[in-house]
Amino acid sequence: MKHPVSLTLRLTFLFSIVATIVFLSFGWLMERSIEKHFELGDLKELRLIADAIKQPLKSLRPNQNLLQIKQRFDDILVGHHHPLLRITDINGKLIYNSLELDLTLITMPSAEYPYKEKVQQWRSNTNNNYRILTQQLTGNNSIPYTITIAIATDFHQHFLAHFRIILWGMIVAGIIVMSLMSWLAVRYGHRPLRHITDQISHISSNELSTRLNPESIPAELSELAISFNDLLQRMDKAFAQLSNFSVDIAHELRTPVTNLMTQTQVVLSRTRTIEEYQEIFYSNMEEFERLSQMIADMLFLAKTDNNLVPLDIEDIDLYDEIRSLFDYYEAWAEDKAVFLSLEGQARIHCNRLMIRRALSNLLSNAIRHTPKKHTVTVKLETHDNHVSIVVQNPGEPILSEHLPKLFNRFYRIDPSRQRTSEGTGLGLAITKSIIETHSGTITVTSNEAETQFQIIFPITD
Repeated sequence: MKHPVSLTLRLTFLFSIVATIVFLSFGWLMERSIEKHFELGDLKELRLIADAIKQPLKSLRPNQNLLQIKQRFDDILVGHHHPLLRITDINGKLIYNSLELDLTLITMPSAEYPYKEKVQQWRSNTNNNYRILTQQLTGNNSIPYTITIAIATDFHQHFLAHFRIILWGMIVAGIIVMSLMSWLAVRYGHRPLRHITDQISHISSNELSTRLNPESIPAELSELAISFNDLLQRMDKAFAQLSNFSVDIAHELRTPVTNLMTQTQVVLSRTRTIEEYQEIFYSNMEEFERLSQMIADMLFLAKTDNNLVPLDIEDIDLYDEIRSLFDYYEAWAEDKAVFLSLEGQARIHCNRLMIRRALSNLLSNAIRHTPKKHTVTVKLETHDNHVSIVVQNPGEPILSEHLPKLFNRFYRIDPSRQRTSEGTGLGLAITKSIIETHSGTITVTSNEAETQFQIIFPITD
């Protein structure tokens, strides 16, 4: 599988693109600014010459000696950068012309638009470059004249060509240097990330207590450190629960297996009667049933933890379901002299069998711990956004330090942890898993008067 490009190379590439765009834009703007500067300078000089020529040209009389006015034009051109001048009248008669260059090859503006000017670049047949200004004006004799002024721009072109080589060479070098500096900067900027990676690489299942210090790393990575610490905390807790769970499983399985082995050794120690064999087999059957129930409960919890239990959702009447559970437990409750009471009405969308199992666990647990001649009460309430189920019974209170652990697997309040006939120790854990699978919550409170389990199911459309 092809690996993605490293973050360092990605950032370096992006910085290089940005530097390239900036340098190219800067170079283009600089080159255009210099060209514009030369163009404005040339145009200013051309217009100065044109303004100086207009006055004597307007005063030109038909019979005036042209040698005198030509001398004036020659004097005007002195002091400028060797400009070239050509003046003609409307009939094309040549009034003045600089002999250094044949300006007749230049395209002239149309005579239909007097007092207009035209600025153009022109390349002569000798490969020299000129900037040309052409203007038309009318003299005192009402004769239109065309003025063509040209100045050489070869010096500017040579300067710009040399400047372009230096400028674009510097730009290319700047892009390369910026790319290298970007790579170094990104590498340096990733040092905290590499430090975090190094710390994470030393974390193992035996060192889950390690934590990253968010205050010692850049602000951009502090949330990553906090999230990673939370992950480590959850993993540490999960490993601790898994370790305790393994110990609990071993403890819970050891007792029935030990009983089976002991009874089998006893029965094989001597020949016995058929009745004695049957009695021992019945006893073994009870242990096998306990093992089977424990394994089934563990498999159910494993499936619910991984969302592998299919939820066939249907609308059920909680009153009818709990009433049928009362019928099921009625004989046992009468035998213990415990009364059952159901109050309220409610309906929910759920898996009927799973909710029935969860309520059965709570109800049997309440009957088991209720004193004689007292009542187990189930209350149903429907609110705007949730349904509440409360199972409460009088009896000995549960100490506060035990309440948060009641839903842990194999947890028993009795510190001796000896096996009793109360079940596998997974009933409340299964109940909580079923409730959470249906997006509900379950809580427990206990005081001198009663112990109460409350289930909250959100109402969804």
